[in-house]
Amino acid sequence: MTNFLAEMLGTMILIILGDGVVANVVLNKTKGQNSGWIVISTGWALGVAIPVFIFGTISGAHFNPAVTLGLATIGKFSWSSVPTYLLAQFIGAFLGAVIVWIFYKPHFQATEDQAAKLGVFCTGPAIKDTSSNFIGEVIGTFILVFGILGIGNTPMVDGLQPIVVGLIVWAIGLTLGGTTGYAINPARDLGPRIAHYILPIHGKGDSDWGYAWIPVAAPIVGGIIASISYNIIF
Repeated sequence: MTNFLAEMLGTMILIILGDGVVANVVLNKTKGQNSGWIVISTGWALGVAIPVFIFGTISGAHFNPAVTLGLATIGKFSWSSVPTYLLAQFIGAFLGAVIVWIFYKPHFQATEDQAAKLGVFCTGPAIKDTSSNFIGEVIGTFILVFGILGIGNTPMVDGLQPIVVGLIVWAIGLTLGGTTGYAINPARDLGPRIAHYILPIHGKGDSDWGYAWIPVAAPIVGGIIASISYNIIF
């Protein structure tokens, strides 16, 4: 139960801060409106690092099914714990998205752009191309999971590792994020997308379920490939 709560609350905080920075940038009449991609990428990086600081010593701070499944594939995490972690991550992501909607509700009402509203909750491609979008998410998640595994080989002072994890996410956002919005995390995308579908958001439009499978399936593939590759090399 402790691990479940840590993964749920950690993922919830990740989404509150990550979806929150997107809302701050894209919704109308916020003080951060139009502040740009660097602000979004930085907010997401910090949104990952902060809950890792809080919960890393409790659950390992996965907050991402691609990480959980990748570690289980190479024997670094118990398969018996996988369902608990995944359930906690998806619930946490959903709850985080609901909190962002409550927080920014007046700004959702002041925004007519349906794509912007959807973009607060989940990712979408800049150019729709199924194979390219899928490959992009695989590569981005590969960098994330391979990087997380790899930094364990470098001696660090206590408390530095969460910062490095945040830097990995920041680097992915700045360099690879512009094509699909770098979901690189099935829970991060699907949980908030379900929230978008369910919540009574003013003038929200479609939840783009036709695309939704890519930010779920591709990160899982990328995370497993990264973990196997790391296991072979190291």
